[in-house]
Amino acid sequence: MTNPGVAQPLPPRGGTLAIAGQDVVVAYADVAAEYAALRSGAIVVDRSHRGRLRIFGEKAGEALTGLVTNDVLSMQAGEGQYGAALTAKGRIVADTRIFASPGAYLVDTSARAWPGFFGMVKKYVNPRLTGYRDDSHAVRDVGVFGPDARRIVSGLSSLTADALAALPAYGHLAATIAGAPATVVRSPDIGVEGYELFVPFEIFDDVWSAAVRAGAVPAGLAAWEIARVEAGRPEWGIDIDDSTIPQEANFDELEAISYTKGCYIGQEVVARVHFRGHVNRHLRGLRVSSADAPPTGAQLADDAGNHVGEVRSSVASPRLGGIAIGMVRREVEPGTSLTAKWEGGERRVDVTTLPFPA
Repeated sequence: MTNPGVAQPLPPRGGTLAIAGQDVVVAYADVAAEYAALRSGAIVVDRSHRGRLRIFGEKAGEALTGLVTNDVLSMQAGEGQYGAALTAKGRIVADTRIFASPGAYLVDTSARAWPGFFGMVKKYVNPRLTGYRDDSHAVRDVGVFGPDARRIVSGLSSLTADALAALPAYGHLAATIAGAPATVVRSPDIGVEGYELFVPFEIFDDVWSAAVRAGAVPAGLAAWEIARVEAGRPEWGIDIDDSTIPQEANFDELEAISYTKGCYIGQEVVARVHFRGHVNRHLRGLRVSSADAPPTGAQLADDAGNHVGEVRSSVASPRLGGIAIGMVRREVEPGTSLTAKWEGGERRVDVTTLPFPA
């Protein structure tokens, strides 16, 4: 990994973790209770630390599709997609969520990847032809996830439950929330029904409070990370970075790559892997028989002692026990047992496909 700071453990309950210079709440109360609310009711979570770019103008779609792996020009207003921006050598600068609206696109990316992505935009997008602006502070992101999320979001937005249920992954609708224009997105990112509300920063507190009054339990990063790992979703700067090829990160399975669109930065490497070869490693799930998974950075060895990978994200799931996402060599098949070793310990792990069982 190129970012040595990402392996830091989460601080004690109630604390904050600095991500790309922003303090993110780890837990508001008890992590287990927040996770239980996600599974049985609903949580409300602040996703505002992520980066958001608005790109607009007649040539916006063409400019954006030249930067990312997915086919931006195929989207209609109200549709969205997952993708990645790459280096010229086909490595991931940022993973992106792109939302199309009339005459503009909102691009959302993880906090650690945001500086690199915004740097690419400034380098490759001519502002005289295509406008863009950093909306990371002007627009905040309120996430509501869980079995009761649809009811709560319907009440907040006046969108019907049927309209919300009909949204595909990353599909979105315009809404009025607390008297202000907002966008409601169907978010598949942690494997349970959920919606993200992109709202003006001025009404964030009102929306958050309204979600809590409607029954959502405030949740922090710790509960989110458990659900993210269960869903097998990579986080830039932890599981993937600018040394990772998209296919190593299972981006084909995440429908993040188009092989029929026009040219984009890094396309040659991605196409060559797809049509002529393979990658030598993949993100895989790792399970242990105890409650605690091996820590981030633990090295993986097969029974012959060969080094075959490393642990990236690691969590203790109340539902599944100790689980992790690891980067593992391709010849290591799901079902294989490996030994994870780190300073002060070692543990047997079983390799699985991602996501983990629902």
